[in-house]
Amino acid sequence: MDHPPVLENQASTAVPKANEYERKVRILNEAMQEIGMGRYQWALFFVTGFGYFADNLWPIVTGLILPAVVNEFKFNAPFVKLGQNIGLLVGAVFWGVGADVWGRKLSFNATLLITGVFAVSAGGSQNYATLSALAAAWSVGVGGNLPVDSAIFLEFVPATHQYLLSVLSIWWSLGQLIGSLIAWPLLTRFSCPTPTSTSISCRPEANKGWRYFLFIMGALMLLLWAIRFFAFEMHESPKYLLGKGKEAQAVEVVKRVARVNGKTCSLVLEDLLSRGVAKEGREGKVEAFVGDAEKVVEVVEKAVKEGKAGGGGGSVMAGLDFTHVKALFATKEEARSTCLLVALWALIGLAFPLYNSFVTYFLSTRGVQFGDGSTYTTYRNQVILSTLGVPGSIISGYVVELPVLGRRGTLAIFTALTGVFILGSTTARTSNALLGWNSAYSFTSNVMYGVLYAITPELFSTKDRGTGNALTAAANRVFGVMAPIIALYADLSTSVPIYISGSIFLVCGILALLLPKETRGKAAL
Repeated sequence: MDHPPVLENQASTAVPKANEYERKVRILNEAMQEIGMGRYQWALFFVTGFGYFADNLWPIVTGLILPAVVNEFKFNAPFVKLGQNIGLLVGAVFWGVGADVWGRKLSFNATLLITGVFAVSAGGSQNYATLSALAAAWSVGVGGNLPVDSAIFLEFVPATHQYLLSVLSIWWSLGQLIGSLIAWPLLTRFSCPTPTSTSISCRPEANKGWRYFLFIMGALMLLLWAIRFFAFEMHESPKYLLGKGKEAQAVEVVKRVARVNGKTCSLVLEDLLSRGVAKEGREGKVEAFVGDAEKVVEVVEKAVKEGKAGGGGGSVMAGLDFTHVKALFATKEEARSTCLLVALWALIGLAFPLYNSFVTYFLSTRGVQFGDGSTYTTYRNQVILSTLGVPGSIISGYVVELPVLGRRGTLAIFTALTGVFILGSTTARTSNALLGWNSAYSFTSNVMYGVLYAITPELFSTKDRGTGNALTAAANRVFGVMAPIIALYADLSTSVPIYISGSIFLVCGILALLLPKETRGKAAL
């Protein structure tokens, strides 16, 4: 084996780890741009879209079945929502951080399976405690979808098509729409009349609509998981592999993607290892690195952590430290970016449930006439609101590429507009007027979410992206848990929560402008 010459004064000439990592990521970005947006990425657009679909579907599912479930079991509705939000929190943290520890592929293949299994089981619940527990269990799967799927798609798509990360949120809108369309006939036909007093019995055999709904939605999740697992060959993210020092495997993944796209790729291992020399074995694994003292230290440290040096095991658990969290605050710019993103997700996580939990009670105390109040009208309105979210997601993919607005400007404008329409809804005095205000905020909020889902993973580097996504999602879920707790103990007739909700969105619009970097036109690192 030939050894390169030893560099003199290596301490002063060595490239910092962060700069060396960024150099390699830029090389991968160039390779992905050379491959282009092809068959593999378009297939990935669909299968990662399943995660977005599930993320918005299941909170809607819980809300749609709640009137029928409360009629049958006679309990305080917020308990199911509380169980769900706790599960979403656990799932976001576990799968998001796990994606940086054991890779994207495992998390990607597990989340929908967990959701489907527990959702189908929940259809057989005999009391509200069981249903609440199973809602928490299926939500552990749901909570991991967005932190993982957004990272996966971003890390395979060429820079020229990163706007599709905003368009990907169309699946989020479709989750709400399809769930509402299926619930409409099932819950209208197979539910006890609503509202019923607590003294009137709602027989289970006359109230099977919510069970049928859970069976169908759970089965749909299992179908989507099967498509992911059996019909699509998921490769581990090359940028994740690069962050783990597995350059040879990263190059191999890029070449596989190129073959699927019918393209050739000029990337070779030496492009990533220009600071040293690599010798590869028959299986394409790097057997030795020489000529780079920094790399030698990294390999030794990794071996110790994985228990190889001491003969121990537990390599997966060894990665569960605060390394990835610390990296999110490594510089002033990164710390500012992380704090602002966490604040945005947390505040939005509180503002939406605050509005949804309180608006009906508030308006009813102001003499609002809600029409016939039938189950049919309720689900019809839900379908209308869900439909308006679809064009919002598509438009978000266009406006984020506008030179003047970009990600930050679009996020600021549509977040503020969402707050304006929520505040405007307090003036409604009829069901149709409320539907009009809610339609407007449904549209603007879907644009907002489309941009937020795109800019969040773009602002985190690949090696820490899963943890960063997990941190923001966890903040969103923690504050989301607060809303049903407030609903359990607060005076729901007060107008204060709605005004707070609208004001929070206005504040978030300002926070969006304070983000330190505009990611439009820049390849994610």
